[in-house]
Amino acid sequence: MLSMYAEIIRIRFLTMLAYRVNYYSGIVIYAINIGAYYFLWNAIYGGHGQMGGLSAAQMVTYVAISWMARAFYFNNIDQEMAEDIKEGKVAIEMIRPYNYLTVKMMQGLGEGIFRLFFFSVPGIVIVSFIFPIHFPASAATWGWYAISLAISFTINTQINLLTGLLTFFFYNNEGLMRAKRVVIDLFSGLLLPISFYPLWAQEILKYLPFQAISYLPGMIFAGGMRGASITSAITIQVIWVFVLLILLQLLWWLARKNIVVQGG
Repeated sequence: MLSMYAEIIRIRFLTMLAYRVNYYSGIVIYAINIGAYYFLWNAIYGGHGQMGGLSAAQMVTYVAISWMARAFYFNNIDQEMAEDIKEGKVAIEMIRPYNYLTVKMMQGLGEGIFRLFFFSVPGIVIVSFIFPIHFPASAATWGWYAISLAISFTINTQINLLTGLLTFFFYNNEGLMRAKRVVIDLFSGLLLPISFYPLWAQEILKYLPFQAISYLPGMIFAGGMRGASITSAITIQVIWVFVLLILLQLLWWLARKNIVVQGG
């Protein structure tokens, strides 16, 4: 079974590889986004030493690594699931000798690995020559960041799976999927670090999984967290993995009882 899932990852990676030229232009677009934020935050900081727990230099690093990390954890698994459900393909998937949700997760992982090596890594290297990005000096920080980033991918994909499964109940949830993307970008800390939100908003976001996608990994990499704070951040991420896993299993059980094939 493990070899089968490994093959699914490999196939998705090779599929993405066939269209790798499209992602080179994406690096340029992300670099422009980072540049815009670089000048914006420099203007906001002015002469201030620190804001929101980050110095101006750390903020540039946070913005750059967060945008490049997004290329790794981002995927359209929810859209693919919605199409499977609308076209009736999911009925065939359900009788095959594997777990449908795990297959989708592995496909997302194959895509993520491709984006990591052909988008995120070269992208951050290129951007580092343009903007003053400070890479962690400690091997331990790199290790914690790698763990945190892997968990952020898992959480983001789990949310995508949940959104895709809602197609069983709403039959057309295109609007919900679009809203989900906006909510994740806004409340994950990608557009604005959560420490810059009002205190009441920070308290609410502590009880939501979005901070575990971008904010926590970005803060670890930028040096905004150290020691026990890093351990606490990883613990929060792991907790959300299990909470979302329970929700996924519950929703999958309900969806299988509620299946209505709209096409096929």
